Amino acid sequence: MSRRTTVRRRPSRAPDLVDLGQRFQALSDPTRTRIVEMLAATGERCVCELADELEMPQPLLSFHLRTLRESGLIRGRRNGRWTHYALDPRTLEEAGQALARVAATQRDAEARRQGCC
Repeated sequence: MSRRTTVRRRPSRAPDLVDLGQRFQALSDPTRTRIVEMLAATGERCVCELADELEMPQPLLSFHLRTLRESGLIRGRRNGRWTHYALDPRTLEEAGQALARVAATQRDAEARRQGCC
C-alpha cells in the first residue's frame, strides 16, 4: 500500500528538500507537465476545459490535478459545481530559484576546478 505525503505550507521560509522533491516529482509526468504549461499559457482554467483539451476522462485528470495541488504547484477555486485551477506563482518562483541556485553552484564549481590529470 502506498502512502501519500502532502506538502506542508511554510509561508515564511524557503521550501525544504522534501517540498522541492515533491514538486519536481509532480512535474516528472508528461501529462502533469502539459497541464502546467496549459495553465501558464492561459491562466485559470475550469476542470471541464482541461478534460476536453486533454481528451482525458475526468477521473484520470482529477488524479493528476490532485498530485499537482498536493505538490503546491497549482491551486483550485470552487465555482458552483466546477473547480477552476491556476498556477501558484509563489511555488513556481521557489522551484525556479532552487534550480537557479543549483546552476550557480555548478558554474562556481567549474570555475574553481583545476584539472586533476
